[in-house]
Amino acid sequence: MQVKVLFFGQLKEVVGAAEEQVELPAGARVADLVSHYRQRFPRWEEFQPSVAVAGNQEYAEPASALSGGDEVAFLPPVSGGENRDRVALTHGPISSQEILADVKAPHDGAVVVFDGIVRDHSGNRKTLYLDYEAYQPMALAKMREIVADIHTRFQVSAVALIHRLGRLQIGETSVLIVVSAPHRAAAFDACRQVIETLKRTVPIWKKEYFADGAVWVVGQRPGPAADIEKVAGPS
Repeated sequence: MQVKVLFFGQLKEVVGAAEEQVELPAGARVADLVSHYRQRFPRWEEFQPSVAVAGNQEYAEPASALSGGDEVAFLPPVSGGENRDRVALTHGPISSQEILADVKAPHDGAVVVFDGIVRDHSGNRKTLYLDYEAYQPMALAKMREIVADIHTRFQVSAVALIHRLGRLQIGETSVLIVVSAPHRAAAFDACRQVIETLKRTVPIWKKEYFADGAVWVVGQRPGPAADIEKVAGPS
């Protein structure tokens, strides 16, 4: 049987590709696929202890069975050690200043912050509050993929991507993105790329409540991150 395998961040450099098709015997499991790459690429051992595996956009265990046509993604670490990246979904208030302090460092020349807040209106209607919900396992996996990809595309030091779920009141932070970098241009460009890709690819939904009713906000159809440059334009 054949499975599609995706690589992100440092693993793309180890393998030399962003994706490939792999032939496996019937009944193969995630552990068999891991062994396949450990044998092919000696450098894989450097990352193996902290690599997560997703099967069809869900986290997978070594014993998880694979089927023909499955999509398996290897997700390198985005936090820990000297890496100051932060990725999270939370039901509590987002502490912008605390996260900013964690992300920036003395060797950084710029920190760009996008603080998305709940506004008090939508069009001509007064907004009372919002509710956010997410397909959480897939949302976290996609958020981690975004951060890993940002490191391969821009000269940045660290990225924080935090999204709140549940009931939010006017003025509260719904999403916080913090990007630190040696130079401001990379920080600005990377921050914009994060929010545009987040809106396009991460399964998070928003419901707005008004005095006379409520509506789910309809945006773009979710799709691969590769499509983002077709839809991202001036804000």
